[in-house]
Amino acid sequence: MKLLPRPRSGVRPLFVVTILSSAFLLFLVQPMVARMALPRLGGAPAVWNSAMLVYQALLLGGYAYAHWLGRLEPRLQGRVHLGVLLIAALWLPIGLGGLQPGPGVPPAFWVPWLFVLSIGPLFFAVSAQSPLLQRWFSLACKGQDPYALYAASNLGSFAGLIAYPLLVEPMMTLFNQRILWSSGYILLGLLVALCAGTLPRDRPLQAVTPVTSAPPGRKRIAHWILLAFVPSGLMLATSTYITTDIVAMPLLWVIPLALYLLSFTIAFARDRTAADIQTRIAPIAILLFGGILVSGMPGMPYLGAIMALALLFLVSVALHTGLYRLRPEPDRLTGFYLAMSFGGALGGVFSALVAPMLFDWTYEYPILILAAGVLTPHAYMFAPLQRAWQGNPQRRRILLWAVALIIAALVAVVLLDHTTGDAPSSLQQAMLLIVVAVGVLAIGTPPAFGFALVGVLIAFGGYQAIAISLEPGARTRSYFGIYTVHSTPTEQQLAHGTTVHGTQLRGSPQRERTPTAYYVPGSGVGQAMQALPVLYGPRARVGVVGLGTGTLACYARPGQDWRFYEIDPAIVRIARDSGQFSFLSNCLPDPKIVIGDARVNIAKQRTDTLDLLALDAFSSDSVPMHLMTREAFDSYARVLSPRGLLLVHISNRFLDLEPVVAAAAKAGGWQAATLFYSAPGATMSQWIALSRDPATIRVLQARDAAWKPTRGRPGFVPWSDGYSSILPLVKGL
Repeated sequence: MKLLPRPRSGVRPLFVVTILSSAFLLFLVQPMVARMALPRLGGAPAVWNSAMLVYQALLLGGYAYAHWLGRLEPRLQGRVHLGVLLIAALWLPIGLGGLQPGPGVPPAFWVPWLFVLSIGPLFFAVSAQSPLLQRWFSLACKGQDPYALYAASNLGSFAGLIAYPLLVEPMMTLFNQRILWSSGYILLGLLVALCAGTLPRDRPLQAVTPVTSAPPGRKRIAHWILLAFVPSGLMLATSTYITTDIVAMPLLWVIPLALYLLSFTIAFARDRTAADIQTRIAPIAILLFGGILVSGMPGMPYLGAIMALALLFLVSVALHTGLYRLRPEPDRLTGFYLAMSFGGALGGVFSALVAPMLFDWTYEYPILILAAGVLTPHAYMFAPLQRAWQGNPQRRRILLWAVALIIAALVAVVLLDHTTGDAPSSLQQAMLLIVVAVGVLAIGTPPAFGFALVGVLIAFGGYQAIAISLEPGARTRSYFGIYTVHSTPTEQQLAHGTTVHGTQLRGSPQRERTPTAYYVPGSGVGQAMQALPVLYGPRARVGVVGLGTGTLACYARPGQDWRFYEIDPAIVRIARDSGQFSFLSNCLPDPKIVIGDARVNIAKQRTDTLDLLALDAFSSDSVPMHLMTREAFDSYARVLSPRGLLLVHISNRFLDLEPVVAAAAKAGGWQAATLFYSAPGATMSQWIALSRDPATIRVLQARDAAWKPTRGRPGFVPWSDGYSSILPLVKGL
């Protein structure tokens, strides 16, 4: 292919448009492919983290390829890269492969492999564009700073991420999204060909841009890697924190990543004002927000999410500003970006793979906060402090020891004064304020600030997490979440995130068999379970999606056929094998438990194999979208008997899910009724009963007049595997 040169006057706009377009496509594909995966992989936050791990690994590969390509003659670089783009085009139109996991394959390894096979070549080819185009720009426009294009690249990435949940997902089906992205890829190939046409004629690369700057030392490269590692890992840890308790949806997946990318735009901008201001205030934000967020903020999830996002953004700007200050000359540009990408990939591996295997809680979050506090560029708050710390080494060591001893003493007072209530005592509050004050005074000296930050993280709530971890069996972490068992003399509770997923009373055998929480006899599912003999006789066939603590098993009667569908083996161990809950052992000693995604397993069942199916599969308050689509409801209808009953649990602090079920019921020919139940000693719950037989719904309504027609929403489009949007469902919007 003959590459035609462009006039020099149009070179810069051409490169800006091309690098913006490539970044836009690169980060538009991330939530798009994750959304495609929902029907098959479910909505656990770990699925997004696995996707992000693949993206970072492919990005590292793309940067390494761009670094290697820089050794070739300029025009040969263009020909090689266009060839790579053409080969990757064989994977168009973009989509998810048909690979299915083998039995016993851990999802932490299978999910990344699926993403690599599905979009790996396309993502690899596009990911190389940012460093490669910057290098080409420096060749085509010798003497101009190419680092400004990196800010433009991340601005395009930010736009691509935000465009997906706000514009692309609500307005287009997945099929049209695939066509849109594939068309954009073809257009991008043409733009890259034009950029390649601006490169100098074939001659040795050394004659065009001789490498004259000194190579970076090992310490400098290690510093680059660390500065990239921390914000990348923190971005994934923040994603887990937010999506665990709200919903596994692209809007919330992309916000941490979008802020992470936007931080590059600020940190690498020509105007240094915003970056320098945010870098200066970052240590204070780390000190204040870090400790508060470690405490969990269970009563204020929205405020906690906002604080977590603000902290992530400030930390990312500060550390990426540190990278900008340490950037090499343009002739070392691709190596610099390769080190950054390597650090980012390591951060992804740490948060997505290593931390879940090492820790039973999100300890990666405070660890990364601590690392950020030490690595963030520090500026002294007051001139006298600077003179004190920068004096002779002996005085500096004395000050460091003094700070360490003061912090240790203050934290000891906080822990010794621990009260049984949730609110800290007056003495604790005073000590916490002093710890923060010492930390503020230590800003400018990373070791001293690190001592203070450790004190803040422990005193503000870290000690509670450590205490729970020291209790045998109290906490379990798996690919799908973190589960905590809280024990008191009168009850045992299972929590996922900040949401209680089951409560068992302790004491007499009768109390231990009593259904509680969302499943009390007066709740929607409780009434339906008690109506089983009337509706289906003594041999009713019951399926339950979501095992929890096994509470519903205590509605089982001799002769009935029960089966549970549970995606997480850790939940099975907690409910059946650990001895912490006895619902199953007392009421259904030999339960049938099908492990794996419920929708996939239900699709494998024969027609007319269940009379009642209860859908209770929330992960904390996160909604598994793929279980709420028209296709999913069609699958439920197929396995239910003609008079079968479907119970859908829609209790949620953040979303109004009734219109989703109402729209699916209308589209699928179901009759639906809703019961909102609240009573002393029970958890408020909202259940929807659906059946293809109106008489079945009338039986429930005859037993309790509180069953009301399910409320739809005019114009609401039913969710499908190809289309869904939860923005209209968010409470308070």
